[in-house]
Amino acid sequence: MNKANKPELIIDGRRTDGRNLEDLRSVKIESGVLDNADGSAMVEWGNNKIIAGVYGPREVFPKHFSDPYKAVVNFRYVMCSFSSLEEHSRGGPNRRSIEISKMGKHVFENLILTEQFPNTAIDIDVEVLQSDGGTRVAAFTAASVALVDAGIPVKGFAGGVSVGKVDGRLAVDLNKIEDNYGESDVPVMFNSSNSEILLLQMDGLLTREEYERSIDLCYEASKKVNALQVDSIKKKME
Repeated sequence: MNKANKPELIIDGRRTDGRNLEDLRSVKIESGVLDNADGSAMVEWGNNKIIAGVYGPREVFPKHFSDPYKAVVNFRYVMCSFSSLEEHSRGGPNRRSIEISKMGKHVFENLILTEQFPNTAIDIDVEVLQSDGGTRVAAFTAASVALVDAGIPVKGFAGGVSVGKVDGRLAVDLNKIEDNYGESDVPVMFNSSNSEILLLQMDGLLTREEYERSIDLCYEASKKVNALQVDSIKKKME
């Protein structure tokens, strides 16, 4: 990305899409969207469109990969080739999708009560249908709802958001243009039941005060995301 041609991203306190600095984009979550999965969810987050399916607990193949003490969690994150014009959305695995898949495995190994399902596998598949910044956070949000929809016991929902530095100011929930031209990006995911941090990354430079403020902003935004996750399950049950 050529930052020499960087556009002005904040004008009179408003961002390019009209939001204030602490506003989330529009977020819509629907559970139970796939007939052939044990649990599923669709998240529309800004212009992101992401679908997650959960399969299991089920038998492990080959069997020597099974764990006699807990379930094996497999997480697969893929961006469809038509989701974005950028190179990382090409079909098939690439460095970015492999990295985020490993992150997802780590997040949900720490969220699922895996010890209740020894010698089984729980597979979580996430497809990014349309990309507009913040896809990993939106993907994990969808996967968390899909797990609950599947009836798999978890310690809480995984909810969060990214906060970044844009034109020298901290902004919640970066869209694609802000992500491309911003000075930093801090995606954070929390366990809704105990506020434990499940994911914390940082790209770019922040002062210590900015970093601590970013975590606080992510935490407050995660509460709003969690409320939408809960509502999506309630609507399915109704």
